[in-house]
Amino acid sequence: MWIKLDEELARHFSGDTVFDELMACEGEKFRHVKTRRTLKFERGGKNYFIKIHRAIGWREVWKNWLGFKRPVTSARMEWEAIDRLQALGVPTLNVVGRGIRGKAPAHEESFVVTEALEGMISLEQLTQNWGSLPPGQRLALKRELIRQVATIARTIHRNGLNHRDFYLCHFLVKDRDWNEWQPADSLMLHVIDLHRMQHRPAVPERWWVKDVAGVLFSALDCDLTRNDLLRFSKIYWDGSVRELLGERQGVLQRIYSKARKLYASIHDREAPDPVAKS
Repeated sequence: MWIKLDEELARHFSGDTVFDELMACEGEKFRHVKTRRTLKFERGGKNYFIKIHRAIGWREVWKNWLGFKRPVTSARMEWEAIDRLQALGVPTLNVVGRGIRGKAPAHEESFVVTEALEGMISLEQLTQNWGSLPPGQRLALKRELIRQVATIARTIHRNGLNHRDFYLCHFLVKDRDWNEWQPADSLMLHVIDLHRMQHRPAVPERWWVKDVAGVLFSALDCDLTRNDLLRFSKIYWDGSVRELLGERQGVLQRIYSKARKLYASIHDREAPDPVAKS
């Protein structure tokens, strides 16, 4: 068994039962899927999130591998992904507790505790409710969000990381009175839900295509235009429009088609067509 808690959190847990106490932790439930659950709890007037992983068993491990999927066997995958993003300067969660026990992957039990990001809103929530903003302000906000999402995508992919659930709902930003927001105001996006993130020397094309198509799919209701897509692409590839419409045209079309097909399958209706809007 291995466990590590930051000093502030450790003050509220002691003795030989720390691991069991955290595995049995109760609070506001956010997710409960098979052998994983996520909840919010409070200690010493401070809020935390904990993700608890129970043993998944060999049957589930082999089912995933035979389906060409890497099984999520422990919280280690998430805290290692958080550590990597922090090393790259990409804002994300802050880990204050981690622990694992069990010798075989199928029988591991583990947890990761992070400080709660208070007062945040996801980009999915923000973009669903920005219709009341003045057109000029909404345009400026949209361009800033495109710039930041594209920069994050470029940073992680160039450093061997792919998210696998790269959607607007997994980007958080500090909520505020958005009617008061101005382009000069700072925005900091935080990337969350990293338990499936993969790390290699280089990201295979199919995986970075999946990430980019995923974030495009989740943004298709944001009144995107052809210029928005080009703006994202110029930042992501750090290239000119001429280069994008030349050597990158094939992969751009593949990403666009993949995103729109996913939208149609999820929403059971035809996807919006940003390319038709200048």
